[in-house]
Amino acid sequence: MRQKRLLTIQDYSCLGRCSLTEALPVISACGIECVGIPTAVLSNHTAGFKSWTYADLTEYLMPTVEHWKDYNNHFDAIYTGYLGTKQIPIILDIIQSLKKPDTIVLVDPAFADDGKMYPGFEKDHVEALKELVQKSDIIVPNLTEACFLLGLPPTKEWTRPEVENMLVRLGNMGPKEVVISGLSFEKGRVGCLVYEKRGGRTLLIETESYRGKYHGTGDLFASALIGARLNGLSLPGAVRIAHDFVHDSIEKTLEDREPDLFYGVEFEKAIPGLVDALFRKRELVG
Repeated sequence: MRQKRLLTIQDYSCLGRCSLTEALPVISACGIECVGIPTAVLSNHTAGFKSWTYADLTEYLMPTVEHWKDYNNHFDAIYTGYLGTKQIPIILDIIQSLKKPDTIVLVDPAFADDGKMYPGFEKDHVEALKELVQKSDIIVPNLTEACFLLGLPPTKEWTRPEVENMLVRLGNMGPKEVVISGLSFEKGRVGCLVYEKRGGRTLLIETESYRGKYHGTGDLFASALIGARLNGLSLPGAVRIAHDFVHDSIEKTLEDREPDLFYGVEFEKAIPGLVDALFRKRELVG
């Protein structure tokens, strides 16, 4: 059987677990060849560090793909993460040039959290992202990102029926499958709402929550989810595995006597559990 191949397009932060430094090992652990195009290289991530260096690689994005045209490359999935606003039209062209009928396009919006956009993003970024969402098969926004995409107040407390309505509205923008993460409808619980346009059903997948802010967990979630989907799991099955993987990564980080959350969660310790869960589930799929 041909090994599946995935292309992920997002930044590379050399220090601090996020983006490509998480996507590459997690997707590889799922048995998928992971090809990465870095949109920028940073000395470290921008959450918590006082300063950083930044090399913009926008001009190299399309030439990289053009260099592949003489090779018979087939990508089973294209997964986008954190992107600059001016890069989104280029990413759309890349998707159009590489996508085959069976290619899954997963978009992680990665531009906002905790009721506000990340530094450097404005409303034009949301408008550009809407075009990318239209071309996607799966989107995995957190609640704040979902609100911005739909023009809703990002700081409001939302009920489950209201978030379920958001899922349907996001699905109407184009994607067949929508997952909104970072939801807490009950004290001490955190989870995701999953929506599949075919069938129109929604499902809540949750675990106990841990107090605190954990950098890079959205990237871990998206990477494990697409890795599981490419292993033949259903969307709910893939979300269950991804959510448990993030939960386990946080748990193992907090087991450390001196956890350094500055650098993100210690997901490396949770990869054996991810692989075990993934391949046990895959055996059930067939």
